[in-house]
Amino acid sequence: MLSKDKMSRINELARKAKNGGLTDEEAKEQSKLRSEYLQAFRSSMKQTIENVRVFDPDGNDVTPEKIKLIQMKRKMH
Repeated sequence: MLSKDKMSRINELARKAKNGGLTDEEAKEQSKLRSEYLQAFRSSMKQTIENVRVFDPDGNDVTPEKIKLIQMKRKMH
């Protein structure tokens, strides 16, 4: 994830945008920080999903085949 400083800055810019408005420079900074945040979030979510195994109430593995293939490829390399 992003550093605490960057997260604080994202929140600060969001509050400022809501209450008054941002300068062009601040709007560009906000856009850049949001992009970094989304990239980090998506990467983290992808890793989480690719490491999950799903079981039904009877204990049968019902993990989607696509995820199983990704997991098998990682173990081989």
